[in-house]
Amino acid sequence: MKNLRSFFCICLTAVLLVSGCGSEEPEVSVTPVPSADLAEQAEEHDDTDAFEVEPETDPPPKEGMVRSLLTNEWIDAELAQRRPIAVTVPNSKTASQFGLSQADIIYECSVEGSITRLMAIWEDWDNLEKIGNIRSTRDYFLYWAFEWDAFYIHFGGPFYVDSLLAREDTQTINCIRYSGASYYANAKNTTDNAFTGTANIKDAIDHFDYPLTHREGYLDDSHFQFAPASAPNHLRQYPDAISAKKVDLSPAYPVTNCYFVYNADIGLYERFQHLSGETDGPHIDLANNEQLVFKNLLVQSTYFEIRDNNGFLAYQCHDTARDGWFFTNGKGIHVTWEKTSDYGATRYYDDMGREIELNTGKTMICIIQDGDSIMVDNVKF
Repeated sequence: MKNLRSFFCICLTAVLLVSGCGSEEPEVSVTPVPSADLAEQAEEHDDTDAFEVEPETDPPPKEGMVRSLLTNEWIDAELAQRRPIAVTVPNSKTASQFGLSQADIIYECSVEGSITRLMAIWEDWDNLEKIGNIRSTRDYFLYWAFEWDAFYIHFGGPFYVDSLLAREDTQTINCIRYSGASYYANAKNTTDNAFTGTANIKDAIDHFDYPLTHREGYLDDSHFQFAPASAPNHLRQYPDAISAKKVDLSPAYPVTNCYFVYNADIGLYERFQHLSGETDGPHIDLANNEQLVFKNLLVQSTYFEIRDNNGFLAYQCHDTARDGWFFTNGKGIHVTWEKTSDYGATRYYDDMGREIELNTGKTMICIIQDGDSIMVDNVKF
């Protein structure tokens, strides 16, 4: 994708990369150690000339409710104070995926062998009996989970993540370290048969003595910027907005071959995929047989490297002025993104340097490798 707005470069003192899958091979020289100093070096975005924003006119359904930082929907204030959960879920033929339709945000990113894995985030994780199946983490998923101050649930991980997991400020629920965090259930095979649920998660949080409430200062700063629910963003303010009835990630995800089709009747993007050798079909949550749907799609082009001879990957999550796309309501615009600290939010900007406004609802974030393309309404970008 072409960067349509002026950009700048920051000279990094170290290669800020995050890693791919693990093995017992000796660690190579690529060592992802993102620096919080990037925050001080990052471009200051001038919002003084931002588009006029409609004031919020929708009253809460009942007293004491606030807007969710994840979806902008009305939620109980007590729920907003509690940390969400994030879970690593495989996206292969053998995956047994439960609970994804109830997730508020889902990330997708390639791992070794061009297959993708998902990281799903739930704000309200009460009354979830079966979530998963759970697989091992990659440290780029950890950095994205940090943004949401989430309890990150995973089943081990490669040696590349050891130093990050060992940090005092990293609060993950490793199902290998604590067996009570997960359980085994019938699945497509015995490799993808580990799941978790509300009772397991609460037990693990108590076991590790993690605080349920957000870290200090987290709620003082919003993550996504949302258009008022009463005045949704149709991208009409952008003369160069493109039609986006079908957003196809197949060129970037050649094994998963996922794509999204805009359903104007419900105002949402429906997700489809056809894993190699299988026919097209809706991406279904096995817990309720519902198709995954999203109000917002973000495509985030990211610098990457192959870490070793096994093809394990490293992604540079901490970066500035990188290309991407934003799709909502059947339209799309080019964006750039930046993330300048471990716990800092990834911010998305239009080509005039203004932070974009998402619409109320669920969001899918697809991380693609620099140089990969996507197809939008059968046009290559």
